Amino acid sequence: MPPPDQNRVAAAKASFKRMMVIIGIAGIFMVIGALWYLSLYGPLQMHMVIATIGGVFISMVLGCGLFAAAFFSDKSGHDDAATGPPGQRNPE
Repeated sequence: MPPPDQNRVAAAKASFKRMMVIIGIAGIFMVIGALWYLSLYGPLQMHMVIATIGGVFISMVLGCGLFAAAFFSDKSGHDDAATGPPGQRNPE
């Protein structure tokens, strides 16, 4: 199987980087929202803030980042080696 088209790979990399920036920004807003919500019920303690930042941000980036990696793999043509190019798959 020939290697993926370099233009396709470059476009997929640009799309992946854009998605990761958006996911990072969304993660920051999710952390801010979670800390605001927790502050409604009492004072924030340092260990609570650190745990919330770590838990919310890492969960958000990990979950969405894995989806972004799957989309990158499909858009860049790396999945074609396993399944064949679209339209030429065996309908068995």
